[in-house]
Amino acid sequence: MWPVRGRRAAERPLRHGGAGVSGGAATGEAPYPFRQFIMKMHGRCNLACTYCYLYEGPDSTWRARPPAASAEVLDVVATRIAEHAVTHRLTALSLVLHGGEPLLAGARALARFTALVRGRLPADCQLHAVVQTNATLLTPERLTTLAEEGIRVGVSLDGGLAEHNARRVDHAGRPAWPAAARGARLLAERFPQSYAGVLTVVDPGLDPVETYESLLALRPPALDLLLPHGNWSAPPPRPAGVRHGEWLCRVFDRWWAAGRRETRVRLFEECVALLLGLPTATESLGLDPFDAVVVETDGSIEQVDSLKSAYDGAARTGLDVFRHGFDDALRHPAVAARQAGTSGLAEQCLACPLLTVCGGGHYAHRYRAGHGFRNPSVYCSDLQLFIRHVAGRLHHDAALAVPASREGGAP
Repeated sequence: MWPVRGRRAAERPLRHGGAGVSGGAATGEAPYPFRQFIMKMHGRCNLACTYCYLYEGPDSTWRARPPAASAEVLDVVATRIAEHAVTHRLTALSLVLHGGEPLLAGARALARFTALVRGRLPADCQLHAVVQTNATLLTPERLTTLAEEGIRVGVSLDGGLAEHNARRVDHAGRPAWPAAARGARLLAERFPQSYAGVLTVVDPGLDPVETYESLLALRPPALDLLLPHGNWSAPPPRPAGVRHGEWLCRVFDRWWAAGRRETRVRLFEECVALLLGLPTATESLGLDPFDAVVVETDGSIEQVDSLKSAYDGAARTGLDVFRHGFDDALRHPAVAARQAGTSGLAEQCLACPLLTVCGGGHYAHRYRAGHGFRNPSVYCSDLQLFIRHVAGRLHHDAALAVPASREGGAP
């Protein structure tokens, strides 16, 4: 599933004093508006991946919802998005067509809804639309329909080889890789302008460099490497002798040594940017305000799916698009807590020298039963290892560049 993220750093306004200062909910400012609208076009999936936190995890709210969003729900959502854009004078926003597997709703349904939203936005508000798919249902006809409406396509895979994707199976237990590989290659070869990139969850049991290089063979313009969802009460799997942070460090070294030319790796780019004092747009690192909201197939307004890995109902707000606007969601206590900047972090995080880079890590990874989310990330040691490693590479390369510039005649 495509990661939740806001606008790129160059498009995002700086908040008072930069990343180290608390956001609006902590300072008395107006809430930071939503800029990512995640629409659950279909609430079921054609795969039954054995590790899926959405369907195999603690949250069961999906069972009571309709499989697909109705035309009535989509119509109201389009109006609510436009209202939010007008109220907050947004000049750009992201529409993420999500699931389950959103293509179960049909490519034409995705295109119609995107056109509906675009048609209701103010003329000066640009819409960036993307669908996140497991690629098994991609065909030339469907990709043509998506491309005609300007919908880019993100693909979720566990790697670029069949053995990497052994846990991605359909409901009959058959491997999804043949169909997924066919869809990903079709996208890369015939619709490169629509290719948003590949999302992969880090599996420390796989060789990091082999995994990275196998994904490069699929020619993604960008990679998203995500840590598996886990928390203090339900820790992520950790194979003996392997750390997630070490896995990331090895891939970073491979990417950095190639001059970053092969593809964009967003986690790496954003870590480098934060170390250089630049704003970024990620949920995994930094202190940027939370700006994403989800609408489920029945019109319920929720927080992002990653929270469902914590406990049943963790993403609920009690709001819906028929009775509430998105500004109501901004005022919800759980959303306000996520926009609270440093005031919402654990004391251990506030004392950490890596605070403005780490930002406490992914919100869902901080959960501990009975203590909520005000804890360090369950990946705290991995994040420290990775961030310090990247900082070391930057320092090393900068030190090498100084003598080289002097030899070239610089004063």
